[in-house]
Amino acid sequence: MSIYHTPFADVPLRDQSITERVFDGLRGRPDDVVLIDGPTGRSLTAADFMDRVKRLAGGLTAAGLGQGKVVALMAPNMPEYCVIFHAVAWAGGTITTLNPTYTATEIRHQLADSRADVLITIPDFLATARDGAGDLEVIAIGSDAYDALLGDPLPAQVPVDIVAHSVVLPYSSGTTGLPKGVMLSHRNLVVNVDQIIAAADFRKGEVAAGFLPFFHIYGMTVLMNVHLAGGGAVVTMPRFDLPLFLQISQDHKARRMWIVPPVALALAKHPLVDQYDLSSVAQVFSGAAPMGADLSDAVGKRLDCICLQGYGMTELAPVSHVTPANAALAGASGQAVPNTSCRIVDIETGADLPAGEDGELWIKGPQVMQGYLNNPTATAATITADGWLRTGDIVRIDENGYMFIVDRLKELIKYKGFQVAPAELEAALVALDGISDAAVIGLPDAEAGELPIAFVVAGDGAPDTDAIMAHLGRTLAHYKQLHQIHIVPEIPKSASGKILRRVLRDRIAIGATG
Repeated sequence: MSIYHTPFADVPLRDQSITERVFDGLRGRPDDVVLIDGPTGRSLTAADFMDRVKRLAGGLTAAGLGQGKVVALMAPNMPEYCVIFHAVAWAGGTITTLNPTYTATEIRHQLADSRADVLITIPDFLATARDGAGDLEVIAIGSDAYDALLGDPLPAQVPVDIVAHSVVLPYSSGTTGLPKGVMLSHRNLVVNVDQIIAAADFRKGEVAAGFLPFFHIYGMTVLMNVHLAGGGAVVTMPRFDLPLFLQISQDHKARRMWIVPPVALALAKHPLVDQYDLSSVAQVFSGAAPMGADLSDAVGKRLDCICLQGYGMTELAPVSHVTPANAALAGASGQAVPNTSCRIVDIETGADLPAGEDGELWIKGPQVMQGYLNNPTATAATITADGWLRTGDIVRIDENGYMFIVDRLKELIKYKGFQVAPAELEAALVALDGISDAAVIGLPDAEAGELPIAFVVAGDGAPDTDAIMAHLGRTLAHYKQLHQIHIVPEIPKSASGKILRRVLRDRIAIGATG
């Protein structure tokens, strides 16, 4: 077996909850401002934050929403998001994080699958939240019902099994299929915080503009938890806004920008960037989707900084690879972080491959998820009996341990860093009267990464393309929308019935879509 080991020294495996780990990074600086709401300037000191977490945890416990309960959270990035997340964890509960742009249909699926006991959201999302929640209680942040949950402080972490208890259930499509609950333990989150701090050289005092959504594992771990636990601070942004992002980075003298490739494109090319003093920025770190060396170099040159990449997935809490700042390599997705090993496996034979050859990336480490909620079949297909996680990505590792993403074995489409499962869109299409078959693929796009496009077999009574897009616009989140629909006589399939997406991609390449 050819195993590629991390070049970093291992970090200790702490016997702590994620909130205990965060509090460790806050206790020595009670008066430091650690959370700021970007649009309004509202702020919380470390002492304020810990007090509110403990009070909300006490209130949740008194209301019967503490230990063993599942709290669904659907909100944009804001200081209260961090408070709710850690209050649920401190109370011994489980948080399932929902995308704020979800429709009622998508909300309903996640609430039912996660067996949520309550949904917390913001007033602006109440109508959609209630539509999706049905009989489940919905509480709006800032309402009397929410304020009533701020009770007597819970002084200590409610005892939990830090290895076995699922503290958070973000939803991911994994390598295939519809969104599934990813069971992440306190151990998963805590060790990944420590792995990132070590591998990415995170330093006390770092302040970052936090637009990466906290419901997504990238924003949840790398921004919210790393900055709080590592001695930094976060200025929250409810959505990406380039002028506000640049203003925050300038005003708070950000050492680092945590971004995704579409933002890298703006940093490299948008004229607005020249109007801000970004001389404090020493590093731009991109994740969620691969970024080419040319774009990476362009960002670094324009901002006079180092542009680095990392690699991860929800099932890894999320980071497994980071490019170190003292040994940057454009286009590389990094080296394995502490406590992490990887293999490159031939997808046909299952044999391990040497450096320089392309194969599927397998990863082992304490950040690997417990499994998929309510789905042992998908878990067994993703994690081997001896603990290796099959990522579904085709990569190459060089002789120095740098990993480069080559292609995707999995069918997922990455649109602006968001995962779009073709199976979900295909199911929505064939559910429409008159549509007998459908296939969805990703069309490469310089800004978005990939655009979801569809091939549809339409019979009598089928809706036209405008009607199809209008229907999807009402039932699916914005990032799952189709950008093209091609009407075709049939969908190419293999003898076993699998869609031949390669054939469809070839048709797009030569302009033969009919």
